Amino acid sequence: EAAALERELLEEYCFGRQQLVELCGYASAVAVTKAFPLPSLSRKQRTVLVVCGPEQNGAVGLACARHLRVFEYQPSVFSPARPADPLHRDLTTQCEKMDIPFLSFLPAEVRLIDDAYGLVVDAVLGPGVRPAEAGGPCARALTTMKRLSIPLVSLDVPSGWDAQAGGDVEDALQPDVLVSLAAPKSCARRFSGRHHFVAGRFVPDEVRRKFALRLPEYSGTDCVAAL
Repeated sequence: EAAALERELLEEYCFGRQQLVELCGYASAVAVTKAFPLPSLSRKQRTVLVVCGPEQNGAVGLACARHLRVFEYQPSVFSPARPADPLHRDLTTQCEKMDIPFLSFLPAEVRLIDDAYGLVVDAVLGPGVRPAEAGGPCARALTTMKRLSIPLVSLDVPSGWDAQAGGDVEDALQPDVLVSLAAPKSCARRFSGRHHFVAGRFVPDEVRRKFALRLPEYSGTDCVAAL
């Protein structure tokens, strides 16, 4: 259903893929600001590590990092496997032009990450992408992320979770914040973190009716809603 909804937006409503990524990335950054308001954070807590995979979720992560920079957070990006497609290339260039640093490797010693950053954004895998399919670098990044003590924000679905069934409780990311894109996936029923936001205000009313989406009311001009 999620794939069909995206096709509807791309083919029937003529959204561009980069346009959808930008909308989701902006909303994801706004969700981070609501869960971790800048005035309440120390200088160290304002540092954010955004881990971006090679699929569309990774592209959303790159857009999210750029908007976090605009919002005066201090993002860094790690891409376990940098794809060469034009979408990721353009978004990477935009981040680099805004002086967002890219890590050449992710330290295996989790204490180094815990000490350097205030939180991590998980944009490694999207719905339907398993760690084995994404390749070794992504699987290794997820292994490290599972051991972190700092807060974790997952975009759309926690990486490695089955979009319907969820993740194995003993061996899965357990994010503090989940940002569901367009609409929550079935696995969100198993999310037990502190904050769950939905970023789907861009979904046209007719598409909501067609897919029987029961999305929350958005307040004022907010692009995300808390569930």
